[in-house]
Amino acid sequence: MMNSLWIAKTGMTAQQTNLDVISHNLANVSTTGFKRNNAVFEDLVYQNLRQVGAQADEQNQLPTGLHLGLGVNVVATSRKFTQGSLQQSENNLDVAIDGKGFLEITMPDGTTAYTRDGSFKLDSQGRVVTSNGLPVAPGLMVPPDTKNISIAQDGSVSVTVAGNPQPQQIGQLTMSSFINPAGLEPVGQNLFRESAASGAPQQGQPGTNGLGILKQGFVENSNVNVVEELISMIQTQRAYDLNSKAVQTSDQMLARLSQL
Repeated sequence: MMNSLWIAKTGMTAQQTNLDVISHNLANVSTTGFKRNNAVFEDLVYQNLRQVGAQADEQNQLPTGLHLGLGVNVVATSRKFTQGSLQQSENNLDVAIDGKGFLEITMPDGTTAYTRDGSFKLDSQGRVVTSNGLPVAPGLMVPPDTKNISIAQDGSVSVTVAGNPQPQQIGQLTMSSFINPAGLEPVGQNLFRESAASGAPQQGQPGTNGLGILKQGFVENSNVNVVEELISMIQTQRAYDLNSKAVQTSDQMLARLSQL
């Protein structure tokens, strides 16, 4: 079988995966705190038919070799953690991170997950939770007679209750950063988990140790650029078409060979 059939097939498969990544980015263009992905490609192993630098004769070496590649493969998806634009909301519990870092969320099994989505709510117990009901670490309980909630840039949370004009601090939001945030494991619901590739979390208060500050009443929009994604989609479609054309051409050449 002609190698070009297999090579073109790997190209079509890789471009299909690339389109899946682009589609996922576009689907999450309105997802709070979403970070776009891009597919990372690598060329496959080569057939070494003529070794570069081999002896051509007793006195001369080959200046070039003969290496035939066998196609392409998608080796990874790389997440871009550039900050999205901040949008003002009407919810005093919303916080946006202006800078680096992640907010901490307590999972049902007691482990900690990390997010850039600061659109928080109150549950029936007065806990500050995510849209999926997961409590924000280290755990914030808002009194039932609270009239106003204030979240400072350094993460301190204060409330004003009925009958007492003086604000009372009820907790402190903490954040974490990672040496390699692209190595975090996405688990859905705008959450990430620590992995061996991300490194251990480096915890601190907002505004310290390189962490960003918190802005109350704002949320961070997705960093997906629709124009860039549409351009990538067109390039992917053209690459897919060219690889399918290579399959057709190889088939025609084989048909011609069978007629000899």
